Amino acid sequence: MTQSVVIQVGQCGNQVGCRFWDLALREHAHVNTKGIYDEALGSFFRNVDPRSEEGSGAPRSRIAGLRARAVLVDMEEGVLNEILQGPLRQLFSTTQLISDVSGSGNNWAVGHHTYGSAYREQIVEQIRKAAEHCDCLQTFFVLHSMGGGTGSGLGTCVLKLLEEEFPEVCRLVTAVYPSAEDDVITSPYNSVLAMRELTEHADCVLPIENQSLVDIVSKIQHMAHTGKPSCVIKKDCTIISGQGGVSKTEKPFDAMNNIVANLLLNITSSARFEGSLNMDLNEITMNLVPFPRLHYLVSSLTPLYTLADVSVPTRRLDQMFTDAFSKEHQLMKADPRHSLYLACALMLRGDVQMSDLRRNIERLRPMLSFVPWNEEGWKASLCAVPPVGHTHSLLALANNTCVKTSFMQLRDRFIKLYRKKAHLHHYVSVEGMETSGFSEALHSLSALIDEYSQLDSTRSSRTHQTPRLNIAI
Repeated sequence: MTQSVVIQVGQCGNQVGCRFWDLALREHAHVNTKGIYDEALGSFFRNVDPRSEEGSGAPRSRIAGLRARAVLVDMEEGVLNEILQGPLRQLFSTTQLISDVSGSGNNWAVGHHTYGSAYREQIVEQIRKAAEHCDCLQTFFVLHSMGGGTGSGLGTCVLKLLEEEFPEVCRLVTAVYPSAEDDVITSPYNSVLAMRELTEHADCVLPIENQSLVDIVSKIQHMAHTGKPSCVIKKDCTIISGQGGVSKTEKPFDAMNNIVANLLLNITSSARFEGSLNMDLNEITMNLVPFPRLHYLVSSLTPLYTLADVSVPTRRLDQMFTDAFSKEHQLMKADPRHSLYLACALMLRGDVQMSDLRRNIERLRPMLSFVPWNEEGWKASLCAVPPVGHTHSLLALANNTCVKTSFMQLRDRFIKLYRKKAHLHHYVSVEGMETSGFSEALHSLSALIDEYSQLDSTRSSRTHQTPRLNIAI
């Protein structure tokens, strides 16, 4: 069994990470009713003697013998202190947490250059320790946001460190992008500067947009308040429950963070549980990234009520596949159906048969445009263990040119600030940061958009003959 290490950077990265740990424990407890440490748990947790490690004086609990394979980094103490006092505190030793007191001031340069230099050795040491506890380290998951200073700056600095220290280990990044109405005025600077690093140093990036998360949560809440008996959210609902990884008090972003955590649960399901058609994490990059720079995957989750534990009648399985390709279920403000697919992965969980998969791919194929040289570019996995309380779920990962629309909007917001030289002095006054860094980041993003645009231009030459179905295994 392979193992993965999760690196959480910044406030958003740590809050999302702790929602993941909490929900992962719930899934494993549901399957592993005897509470025995097994290979499934070993993928993201290691077994320890609670009496031999720090915190042995704390009351024993269901997680007393487990440590998360994680490194938690934030240049403000707030969230990490909450974690150390929260319900999941026994999952982490204090050495796994790296923090400062002043934060990055929403400045990419401070996070990347100032804190990146100051904490480099400490971060590398903790990552090495986490790696040494793995028998077969397969993937680093980096969780961070793009709009702030620590997540975008230090998060991308950590990404470069991983490439330098562990070049053979896959680097999979979950990056939360700010909305156009973000209250951090410098978020376009931070995001575009971070984009250059993600394009150059990540193996695969799952971009998540805040606005999409807001829209999905609103839709779920609307479902729950229709007054219909079939749409009542359970008391232990994972979408709104504050009984999560950070504290027992409900936080404003808990529901949004939970959606991202569910994305991580689904993408790692084959690594944690058995299935008739498991997908190795390395296969995501191998099958979905034909060009090294074009590694941004649009993700969608369905059914939406799975996220909320909403008790609604079981919908037809075919509808779940249809929803996965609708713009309402995407975790970016994008519509992949009207753009070009480079490749697509369908990660199914629960009571789904190969015949269901084949039937729906055949049904959906005529509606979707693939690049001419990869019209059979489907990858699929079937994991036997469904989300807790449900029969099935689907995560779709699409390498699709629709991402360029979001990137173009981000570039426009960046240029609007950059033309006025607004707030530029806050960045160039940081040691290691030069004005040229802005023009280079803008050029990198524009080049990325151009590469997607060039692929889009091939749509006109696409042949409309339906090829033989071929599901990658």
